[in-house]
Amino acid sequence: MYNNRREQIRSMLQTKAYVTFKELSELFPDVSEMTIRRDIEHLEREHVAIRVRGGARSMRFITNQVDDSITSRQQKNVESKEAIVEKAAKYLEPGRSIFLDSGSTLQKIVKYIPNERFSFTTTDPSLALGLCKIGLPMVNLVGGRLDGNNQTVTGIHAMRFLGDINIDIAFLSPSGFSARSGFTVGNYSEGEIKRIVVSKARLVVMLMDESKFDKSLPYTFADAADADIIITNRPLPADMNGIIEKNNITVTIVDDTI
Repeated sequence: MYNNRREQIRSMLQTKAYVTFKELSELFPDVSEMTIRRDIEHLEREHVAIRVRGGARSMRFITNQVDDSITSRQQKNVESKEAIVEKAAKYLEPGRSIFLDSGSTLQKIVKYIPNERFSFTTTDPSLALGLCKIGLPMVNLVGGRLDGNNQTVTGIHAMRFLGDINIDIAFLSPSGFSARSGFTVGNYSEGEIKRIVVSKARLVVMLMDESKFDKSLPYTFADAADADIIITNRPLPADMNGIIEKNNITVTIVDDTI
């Protein structure tokens, strides 16, 4: 019976971070791979798994958090974040499709956005509410599973939504940045969302303070070369100079000492 089979797959996903379709086909030789895919789709709707190429990842392991909570991050490097988003707001263009990342940095950008006809998409419910209060901007809030620890929306429905829209300018805030690992985050689902955004955007603007330098978290969502503009508060580490020059990345250093 399919109920018993799905329960066996569910049990596997409680102890394994990833299972392949090949592995499941060998475990259940009497059913087709299409049937197994439907089982995974069922478990995905129950937020047990998320489909990836070649198999499924366990949501139990995906939701493990390495980053600090959003509440903790909101209290850190406040002056630097204010200076960074004030500079970032100058890259906003009315009439463009603009993605604003979730997180403590971009939550501060609202006060610097003029009341004009911008078109924003975000995965951050708190940021979306702030944008709506401005007046004229149109705001799309991505739907999906709400991660309360990060105040961000993730999951397969969020990925599908972003896959269906066009993004002209993307403002992203990584949790770590290094020459070896690129731009990284501590949560797999959040990383997959950012990866989609980077792949679709014409212009990628990375916002980060010096605390992110030479820091590598588990999941890389973009290489250093994927950035078009980096806005930060201190010069980047010396080992980044070659990458920056080779890829013509614009680096803007803001003054956060006021």
